[in-house]
Amino acid sequence: QVQLVESGGGLVQAGDSLRLSCAASGRTFSNGAMGWFRQAPGKVRDFVAGISRNSDGTYYADSVKGRFTISRDNAENTMNLQMNSLKPEETAVYYCAARNGRNIYSAARWYTNWGQGTQVTDYS
Repeated sequence: QVQLVESGGGLVQAGDSLRLSCAASGRTFSNGAMGWFRQAPGKVRDFVAGISRNSDGTYYADSVKGRFTISRDNAENTMNLQMNSLKPEETAVYYCAARNGRNIYSAARWYTNWGQGTQVTDYS
């Protein structure tokens, strides 16, 4: 079992940048693909970005392509999400997720481990 803890959320204005981090503990961090999801109030949890086990593959939601970058460091058991040019509608709780398999999936049901989330709020 992997325990995940997100950090780095905060208050931002439109156009700002923010870097989220996910620290993992427990079973071997490098076993599977990981992803970032977000959930705005009253909405479903949406896929943001995913990264393969060995960082040789990444996948992004269309809405964040070119602005967000996902990365991971298996030696440090961390995963990051660099978010640039943030938009007001991206206010949400951002979640880190991990799965056992090597493939990246955009559906939340494929991920077995979740963090508690970190809040990103636009105050423009």
